[in-house]
Amino acid sequence: MTTRWLDDQDLRVWVRMVAVLELLPAQLDSHLRRVADLTYFEYYVLAMLSEAPERSLRMSELAVRTNATLPRLSHVARRLEARGLLQRTTAHDDRRVTMARLTEVGWDKVLVTAPEHVEQVRSLVFDALTPEQVTQLGEITEALLGVLDPEGHMSVPYSRHALDDL
Repeated sequence: MTTRWLDDQDLRVWVRMVAVLELLPAQLDSHLRRVADLTYFEYYVLAMLSEAPERSLRMSELAVRTNATLPRLSHVARRLEARGLLQRTTAHDDRRVTMARLTEVGWDKVLVTAPEHVEQVRSLVFDALTPEQVTQLGEITEALLGVLDPEGHMSVPYSRHALDDL
């Protein structure tokens, strides 16, 4: 097999993409720790629950949506549960299944945190791009997700309905 080395342009793009992949989560995490006393992953778990029907998901489904292992998610759920933001229960229809549900305190945390988080996302990503670049970025991320997540596990349909009242 012959290695298809990156040419100069590909290498330049790759190195910059790696830099974005490293810097963006760190900045989001730092900001959320400062304004909400949450890690980025903790906020992401709460956000996924806020968008779910009845603000509840099976832990296995939540793990898929957040691209987490069940042990990692269980550890984070334990911390969020201790803070009263999340509750784990047994599913009514299958006692072997653990459900994660956003509590009212957790919902309030999302409502308070979401506006500042969205402003940070706008500031770090969307404000730096033209409308055409945003469209291109959407197309690029869809193409990459087609390779990285062909089953579409991370392509949960998102809507603003949960936070429309903000």
